[in-house]
Amino acid sequence: MKNKVHNKQVVRQIKGIDETLNNYTEINEWRQDKIVRVMTDHQKLNELHDSIIENTVKVAMKKVQSELGNPPAPFAFFLMGSAGRFEQSVLSDQDHGIIYQSHDESCQSYFLTLGAEITNGLSETGYELCDGQVMASNPLWCKSIRQWEEQIVDWMEDSSWKSLRHFSTFFDSRVMFGETSFLTEIKNYAFMILNEQPRLYKRLVENVDFVKKGIGVFGQLLPEQYGEESGAIKLKQTTFFPYVNALRLLALKENILEPSTLKRFEQLPVSLQSFQSYEKDFRRLLDFRLQHRKHAQSYKDVHLIQINSLNREEKQTLKQLMKKGYKLFDETKTIIEKECSTW
Repeated sequence: MKNKVHNKQVVRQIKGIDETLNNYTEINEWRQDKIVRVMTDHQKLNELHDSIIENTVKVAMKKVQSELGNPPAPFAFFLMGSAGRFEQSVLSDQDHGIIYQSHDESCQSYFLTLGAEITNGLSETGYELCDGQVMASNPLWCKSIRQWEEQIVDWMEDSSWKSLRHFSTFFDSRVMFGETSFLTEIKNYAFMILNEQPRLYKRLVENVDFVKKGIGVFGQLLPEQYGEESGAIKLKQTTFFPYVNALRLLALKENILEPSTLKRFEQLPVSLQSFQSYEKDFRRLLDFRLQHRKHAQSYKDVHLIQINSLNREEKQTLKQLMKKGYKLFDETKTIIEKECSTW
C-alpha cells in the first residue's frame, strides 16, 4: 500500500505528461510535430524536451510496473549533461541516472530494469544513446543514496582525469521527477568534501583546462582539417565548453546547486558579479547554435558548423563568442588558482 501511494505522488510530479500518449511511437510522432514550432526558441525548445522525456518515462514506468510491480523504494530519476543544464539543441543524446532510497541490494535489479526501459524508450522517441554509457541502465549511474555518496568519495579520492570527468558530469544534474531531496543531499555531500579538501578545486580546473582552440594566431577560424568533419568548427568543444566549465567551477566553489549555466550566472555572489557580464554572450551562443543548426540531421551534426556556410558577419560573431568564452575561463581559473595558493 505504501508503494502505491508513493507511486501516485511520483506521477503527479511529472508536469509535462500528456495522458493521450500511450506508447513510444505516439510520443515520437508528437515530438516531430511540436519541435518544428520551437526550434529557434531556447526556452520553449527545452521545455518541449522536458515534456517528451517526461512522457517517455511515464510509459516506461507503466511498462515496468505491469511486469515487476511498484517501485520497491522512493527514488529520483535525474538528467545530466545538456539536458541537466536545460541547454539542449534540436537533437540531443541521453545522459541520466537514478537514485533510490534503500540499502537493500535487491532494489538495484528493479531500478536497473527501469533504467534500461527508460533508455530504450528515449532511444525510440528521438534521443541517441550516450556513447559513454552515462545512462540509468548502467550500474555506475543507478545507485542508492549511500552508494552514490560512496561513489562521490571514490571519484574525489581517485581524482584522475576520468573520475573527475564523471563527477563533473554528475554535478550538472537536476531531478526530472521523484525525490528532489535525494540529489540535493548528494550534492551537498560533495560540497562538504570539497570544503574539507580544497586542493581538489585545482584538480577540477586541470581536468577541463584544455580547450580546443577555434581561433588561430592571426585571428582566423580553425576548422577541422581531415575526414568527414573537414571544414567544420566543433562548436561544443571550441565555444560551449569554456562557458559551461567555467560556471560549473564557480558553482562548485560557491556551493551553488543549480545546474543551468544561465541560472549559475544569476546566483553568483556579489564578489563575482563581474562574471555576470558574460551571461549575455552565453545567451547569444545558445541562439547562434539554434539559428545555424536547427536543421541538423543528427546529434553529431548539431555541434558542427561548416565555415563556408557562414557569412562575414556570422564569422565575426562566432569569433567574438569564442574569445569571450576563453576570457571567462581564464578569469575563472585565475581566481580559483589564487585561492588554492592560500589553502
